[in-house]
Amino acid sequence: MTAHLDVVGVVVADLNAAQDFYRRLGLEFGEPMGGHVEAALPGGFRLTLDTEDNIREFHPGWRGGAGRIGLAFRCDDPAEVDARYAELTEAGYHGELKPFDAVWRQRYATVHDPDGNGVDLYAPLA
Repeated sequence: MTAHLDVVGVVVADLNAAQDFYRRLGLEFGEPMGGHVEAALPGGFRLTLDTEDNIREFHPGWRGGAGRIGLAFRCDDPAEVDARYAELTEAGYHGELKPFDAVWRQRYATVHDPDGNGVDLYAPLA
């Protein structure tokens, strides 16, 4: 099993202002989905922008401040999301969001790195 860095996420106060900024750097965004929007980056990565309200909806414990930039690792399948989450939390890392089947059709979980940054684990659902 190999997890691959796939997404760099940024929490933003104003989605339109953030998109305007990154568009000036040459990024093209898809259609917003609520408070979330994505742009493809070279090498197959994606930049995602999420409003603070959108983050609070899916991560009710998020209080702002630290953790405004996160990483997301794509796993091979939903079982790997569960296994990696278990491995990391058993090693003492904070589990922010236990694995669940999200409405956007992914198995999803979040753990914190040693500095409290969110690291998401996900895999497409069949």
